[in-house]
Amino acid sequence: MNIMDFNVKKLAADAGTFLSRAVQFTEEKLGQAEKTELDAHLENLLSKAECTKIWTEKIMKQTEVLLQPNPNARIEEFVYEKLDRKAPSRINNPELLGQYMIDAGTEFGPGTAYGNALIKCGETQKRIGTADRELIQTSALNFLTPLRNFIEGDYKTIAKERKLLQNKRLDLDAAKTRLKKAKAAETRASQLNSARLEGDNIMIWAEEVTKSEQELRITQSEFDRQAEITRLLLEGISSTHAHHLRCLNDFVEAQMTYYAQCYQYMLDLQKQLGRCFPSNYSNNNQTSVAPAPSASSNVIGSSALTSTSGLVITSPSNLIDLKECSGSRKARVLYDYDAANSSELSLLADEVITVFSVVGMDSDWLMGERGNQKGRVPITYLELLN
Repeated sequence: MNIMDFNVKKLAADAGTFLSRAVQFTEEKLGQAEKTELDAHLENLLSKAECTKIWTEKIMKQTEVLLQPNPNARIEEFVYEKLDRKAPSRINNPELLGQYMIDAGTEFGPGTAYGNALIKCGETQKRIGTADRELIQTSALNFLTPLRNFIEGDYKTIAKERKLLQNKRLDLDAAKTRLKKAKAAETRASQLNSARLEGDNIMIWAEEVTKSEQELRITQSEFDRQAEITRLLLEGISSTHAHHLRCLNDFVEAQMTYYAQCYQYMLDLQKQLGRCFPSNYSNNNQTSVAPAPSASSNVIGSSALTSTSGLVITSPSNLIDLKECSGSRKARVLYDYDAANSSELSLLADEVITVFSVVGMDSDWLMGERGNQKGRVPITYLELLN
């Protein structure tokens, strides 16, 4: 029974406090009550914390969109995270594209030029998919998790203490208002002290003033204490910025690693495939010619050969001129080449073969010879040696 009485009294006290705060807040909004202003330093800290929270949320959400563009996948990952369960592994877009290319290349035939190219592209796409998965995992661990911890942890604590500070301020201003009203009533009573009844009123209001002053001292002390607690928490925002800066650096390094891997994978693929489209390709007239490596790759290959071997390299036009002359010449292979059929000769990068022209052969091809092996070779995969 005593416990029940205590609970009822506490409930009544809490209700009275809530009502007092509501009245004070309403009167402040109506301009009928004074409001205690926070000091400028504390206001700046509160503004900085709010700004940090807003931009951290925006950066975090947009980073999630960048790493996982599929909104349904993001929702699924969020649900599994809240359930404290590991989300099932799913194939990503580059891996899926790579698998389709490999399956298509296998269907068309690995021995065909197109099928072989599809398989090589598919394998590269799957490697990019693996790198993409590593980027997501690293970024989530080193960048997104610290941002989320701030929003769901540190800032929630700050918001809780800030709300408590607001309540303590309302209590303080309500106490100031009650003291002001008690003093005003005491003054009026002292002016009307001719009768005994009025004298009793003076004593009543004097007691009310004393009680209000004591309540003001208590609320002022509680407000000052809460303001100090809130200030200490808010001053930690600078440390949060420093921590997020380190996390941002980790995110940049993860992206740098990812893009460097992708560039290297595509560079290797380009060296294997050369240029996918022949030089005289058009929508209306397609001819079977040899693929050509890109101009940038050709420059790299030429400069590397010149600096290491000291041999003089001829321009691609000299290779074409060779077709107009009789005799054979030595040529260095720039890139690996897999023969599409028995009439062609497979090549390995950096090997030296003998080449010569054959009357009636396509202008983009020469006849290559290596030992007792002989077959057609694409001109653009060769560097003629003097």
